[in-house]
Amino acid sequence: MDDEDPSNRQRTGRLERWRKYSEISELGPIARRYFVMNAFDGALTMLGVVIGASMADAAEPSLIIAAGISGSFAMGISGFSGAYMAESAERTKELKDIEKAMCKTMGDESMHKEAAKFATRATAIVDAVSPAIAAIIVISPYMLVNFGILSMGTAFIASLALTFAILGLLGVYLAKVTEENMLWHGLKMLMVGIATAVLCVVISVLLGGGVVV
Repeated sequence: MDDEDPSNRQRTGRLERWRKYSEISELGPIARRYFVMNAFDGALTMLGVVIGASMADAAEPSLIIAAGISGSFAMGISGFSGAYMAESAERTKELKDIEKAMCKTMGDESMHKEAAKFATRATAIVDAVSPAIAAIIVISPYMLVNFGILSMGTAFIASLALTFAILGLLGVYLAKVTEENMLWHGLKMLMVGIATAVLCVVISVLLGGGVVV
């Protein structure tokens, strides 16, 4: 007698379909690329916002929080829309090439078409969520300023540290995927972050900002 909950069977069946769709569409490598690239963009973009606002002597954490959240939403919407349209176009082309090779048209419910739809939605979600999460993490210390837990100066240092930590972890993740030296990949990402921070400081000084101490 089968005592398994119908909802569990339905969930298991859905997960199994998603796994098959991922294999057919080769979603894994694509999603990894989107995740790393956009988390990297989100972290560096917020690094620029934090440095620029701090050197412009922003006294209210709400200014940085508002800029960060607005920016993260903009990156999320832009990422989702851009990735969805680009991936949809690429998947459509692939399906048409397959149909030409098969000399027949696939039905709307074919496994390949369902896999293409799934991959398009999944990559768009990854593209939207990864920069937004990275951005929120970078500006999170300023949220603690509102509760009197951190000072503005400490929040600035914490934001820098979180940005560099995100970049280092992304480098380590890439190294793990490629089975290469994790320390070296982490350091390369970290060096990019440091170079970006220095460049942001130089530009802020040239525009009349003060050096953060």
